[in-house]
Amino acid sequence: MIEIKHVSHTFKIGKKDNEQEIPVLTDVALHVHKGEVVAIVGKSGSGKSTLLQTIAGFLHADVGSIQINGQETMHFTEEQHAAFRLDNFGFVFQNFQLMPGLTAFENIELPLILQGVPSNERKQRVQKLMEQIGLTEVAKHYPNELSGGQQQRVSIGRSLITNPPIILADEPTGSLDSETEQEILALIKDLNEALGITFIIITHDDEVANVAHRRFRMHDGILKEEA
Repeated sequence: MIEIKHVSHTFKIGKKDNEQEIPVLTDVALHVHKGEVVAIVGKSGSGKSTLLQTIAGFLHADVGSIQINGQETMHFTEEQHAAFRLDNFGFVFQNFQLMPGLTAFENIELPLILQGVPSNERKQRVQKLMEQIGLTEVAKHYPNELSGGQQQRVSIGRSLITNPPIILADEPTGSLDSETEQEILALIKDLNEALGITFIIITHDDEVANVAHRRFRMHDGILKEEA
């Protein structure tokens, strides 16, 4: 499903006459099978979030190949990346990134609006999904009226509503207490087993990584699989 080969990326800092290049990804290779949960573990600044952004097309690697569902995405335009993301990826973030002026229902519905799905179909799909992930009772609540766990469930619901084959999760439990963290990890495991969704989870926490089928460690931009 995802095949990454020889991907490297550098950040450039300073003025042109005194520019420095800082390597962030170095010859990264990663293969992710359909239906896998893969965890990429590393300290802050190790390059793991940069890799996730590169997979999603928010950043462009300097060299290498990224194939997703058989398509080479390295040379997509911004418009092509945006359309590809909408059809192929769901995103879950540490800080939830919900729209504060929208209810839980409306936050989950938003990607369907962007896809142009008719109103009646949108409402049916959102209602069904909210039942599946235990959010029916808070459908009309705004993000500031929800607990951290509920907000992350809304974020996960929003990532799932377009039926993407891949979910990219960046520190999905980083803002949660330990009990709520376990609830969210159990939900991820259930969704993977029930729906066959592929997850790539970025985390600094080895315990979070235990939910994965395979784990990789990122250190100074170098990715290695762990036994």
